Order: sequence, then C-alpha cells, then structure tokens
Amino acid sequence: MYRRMRIPGTLVGILALVTFLHLWLNIGFGTVFSLREEPKFRVGFLPVTCHLTCPVTDWINTNMTGYGFFQPRKFSGFPEMKESVLSGDLPCTFMVAPLAMKLIEDEVPVKIVYLGHRDGTALVVHVDSDIRAIEDLAGKTIAVPTRFSNQYLIVFKALTDRGMKISDVTIKEMPPPDMPAALAAKEVDAITSGEPFMAQAELQGFGRVLYQARELWPNFISCVLVVREDMIREHPDKVQMLVDGIAKSGKWLDVGVQHRLAASEAVAKNYYHQDPTLLRFVLTKTPDRVTYMKLTLAKDDFEQIVRLAVEAKILQRPLEFDEYADPRFSERTHGATPHQWEPSS
Repeated sequence: MYRRMRIPGTLVGILALVTFLHLWLNIGFGTVFSLREEPKFRVGFLPVTCHLTCPVTDWINTNMTGYGFFQPRKFSGFPEMKESVLSGDLPCTFMVAPLAMKLIEDEVPVKIVYLGHRDGTALVVHVDSDIRAIEDLAGKTIAVPTRFSNQYLIVFKALTDRGMKISDVTIKEMPPPDMPAALAAKEVDAITSGEPFMAQAELQGFGRVLYQARELWPNFISCVLVVREDMIREHPDKVQMLVDGIAKSGKWLDVGVQHRLAASEAVAKNYYHQDPTLLRFVLTKTPDRVTYMKLTLAKDDFEQIVRLAVEAKILQRPLEFDEYADPRFSERTHGATPHQWEPSS
C-alpha cells in the first residue's frame, strides 16, 4: 500500500519540476507571475508571415504557462497601425522598416529593436500577363503596402538595377489583404507584399510569381519590431522578454516542418482568421520562402535600406544607425535556443 501511494506523488513531483524548468528556462519564472498582476501591453501585427513570430510567441507562451504576457493586436494595414503608434496606444508593433525610419525622421519617439523575418515577399503578376521580366513592368501598375515599405524599395531597386526609373511604373498603395482581389480583377498588373497574400493569388490560379524577394535583394528583410521609447525606458524587462520570446519562436519555427504545420493551423485560425491552407503552403512547400533565423539587428542591412530610401526620396537624409535602432535587446539574444515545447498532435 505504501509503495503504491508514493508513485503518484513522484509523478506529480516530476511534472512540477518539468513545469518549473519550462517557466525558468523559456520565460522567466518570477516574471510570468508578476506580469499576471499587470495589464498586458499591446503588440501590433498584420496577418502576414513577416509578423508571424508575434502570434507564435503568444500561442507558445499561452500553451506552456497558461498565460500570454502581451496582447497581440491585429491590423489590416500600416496606416491604421501608424496612427495607433502616434497616439501612444500601441507601445510595440511589427512594421515595415522604412516606415519606422520615417517616423523617427519625423521625431516620433520609437526605436527598432529586432527583425521579424528574412525573405517572405514575392512579386506576383496575373497568370495571363505578358510580364516576364522587370523590364516588362514599364507602364504597368504595381500594388505595394505603402510607399514607406521595403516592397516599394524592392521595386525601386529592381528598376534601378536595370537602368529604369520608378516613374516608369505607377505605384498604388493597398492593404495586403486587398491585393489578391485587385490582381484577379486586373485592377493592377502586379502585387507585392508579405506572404501569404502572394501565395493566395498563386493558389487560386490567377497569380504567377515573377520573382521572389531574395532573387532581387539577397538577405531581404521587410518588417522589424518597433518599440516606443517610453516603453523602453520604463519597462526594459518587458521589451527584453518580448524580444527573447520572438528569438525563441523564430528558431522554433525553423526547427522543422512539423512546427511550421502546427503554427500554420493555430495562427491562421486564432490570430489571422484565414484559411490555414495559405500559411501551410507558404511555410512548408519551400521552407526557405520565408525564414526566421538571423533576426538580430545587422547594421549593414539597415544601411542599405537607408541608402535606397534616400535615393527613392522617402527619407530626406541618411539616418545614423543609433538614431533608429536600439541593438541592446537584440544583442542579448545571441545563443538563444528554440522554445522547448512540442504541440500536441
């Protein structure tokens, strides 16, 4: 009798130890419970793969600890997101890098603290289009998320690399979710944004990938994590916790296809409110279509963005790295490991 009663107690002890180790190693034991007593801070995202680590971090933390330490907030486009940042309602958000730089040039108190992804953007034309090369875009209309986006800059760069000008095309700013319908109706000739909306056009049979971002701009990045300076000043521990979680989520996503499949289902249904088929296609058909490793801030990457933004006249002057970036949080993620969690099948 005595032996049989000790076995459940041992198992409970093992489970408690495993839970403690998860909290301590992956989240920070004391931090989790102190955060439960405070209002959650908001983190903005669009339903694109460039911002995927935001909902993935919340999803994994909620499953590991029973508590997500921040409130993910979905937007449909960058203009609404920008206004929320300006009002102070949104202390942290994923955002296209040139827009963040423009805010900083306009003296909005924000800093870039981390990357959101690598690659994850395509330039897509209608399947019936006679556009086969960048040169064929002359006189055509191209939809981009905003003029202050790396998608705009990738078009600018591709044209410039071939001796063309941005004035050779017509640029139309459009929320990424609206782009597939516009291409299907032939209201525009080409679309470019973060996935999975480019894949949507492809999967539905009316879109054809002209170029992947990495073919036009090696090591392409589009979106970054932007944090208001008052948040950095008053709650650096929370900012670091967020950056650490994103770093672990990025590595977790790139562990293997099973993690990406699980994330596709959970994020599409609970955060993006999309058909999971889209995310599954983008994240698993060719895993290098978008990657989540090497997300630390690299000065060379940003200097290229600044140079192109000045040439494209969306920035008035070359910004210095320390004007728009706070690399402290990023530097502390060196050696980060994936979340130690496996979703139930």
